[in-house]
Amino acid sequence: MSTLDELAPAAALFHSLADPVRLSIVQRLARGEARVVDLTHELGLAQSTVSKHLACLRGCKLVDYRAEGRQSFYSIAVPELLDLLRSAERLLAATDRAVALCPTYGTGAGTRA
Repeated sequence: MSTLDELAPAAALFHSLADPVRLSIVQRLARGEARVVDLTHELGLAQSTVSKHLACLRGCKLVDYRAEGRQSFYSIAVPELLDLLRSAERLLAATDRAVALCPTYGTGAGTRA
């Protein structure tokens, strides 16, 4: 197995968190469980958008849910995800958020002057 093959799961993990909607959902769930309706209200997103991204995060086993009657309460499935988020914040702070200037992945990605 090549090094690239060995890194594929890690790349998939970071890719699963790369979408701003999914990351905002994870950040919100880091504060405690929430229903889809809570997430749509707090994040200002459509129900279909939240549901689609929750399905992705559940498929990656990063988010789980518990049913209570007809409602589902979503939460972070593994505490290590919270550690990763805290580490990412420390890394961003240590680099003065320089990744935002990256021509490929920064906030101006895809735009040309």
